[in-house]
Amino acid sequence: MRGAGKAGKAQKVTRTIAASSLVVGVLLGTAACGEDSTAGTDAVAIGGEFKFVSPGGKTVITYGEGDRQAIGDLQGDSLMDPGTTIGLKDFENQVVVLNAWGQWCGPCRSESDDLQTVQERLEKDGRGSLLGINVRDSARAKAQDFHEDNGMTYPSIYDPPFKSALALGGVPASVIPTTIVLDKQHRPAAVFLKEITADELWDTVEPLLDE
Repeated sequence: MRGAGKAGKAQKVTRTIAASSLVVGVLLGTAACGEDSTAGTDAVAIGGEFKFVSPGGKTVITYGEGDRQAIGDLQGDSLMDPGTTIGLKDFENQVVVLNAWGQWCGPCRSESDDLQTVQERLEKDGRGSLLGINVRDSARAKAQDFHEDNGMTYPSIYDPPFKSALALGGVPASVIPTTIVLDKQHRPAAVFLKEITADELWDTVEPLLDE
């Protein structure tokens, strides 16, 4: 009888652990467009040298020059030119602003003008560019229409499942929009897990141009 009691306790502990794991999995996988609920739990990287963590659920994370680490190889199929591969290698020695977006996302629509403003400044400067990552858009044509309707002059990678998140060190794929500012060595200098303004983004980008 004493052995049976131990077995019962062991089964109960196992069931508790399994249930807890399921709850954690659900919490990490359910965040709507523009919400920061996923950022509330520290997100740890899966791939690449850069390991993303959001301490205390911060929506803006910055990295000093001495704390920056390279990300994995980021490239993919061009949204507007299917069959053409684009990626960070096309922007060697340039500051790159990565923006994960979807045409279905309200905050993405709202910030599109701000992103384009920064892109135009970078085009004049010649030392940087934006690079979009279109996610969770199964209908490519809708994403292309969004790109054209909003006058986006910078390229985007077409990546519906957001596999790029692996190369980005575990940035949460459920928090859209996400903007990541890379220095000239393509190391994250700042991560924004929220809608961003042109002034806020430019204040982060401009100092990196002279590094």
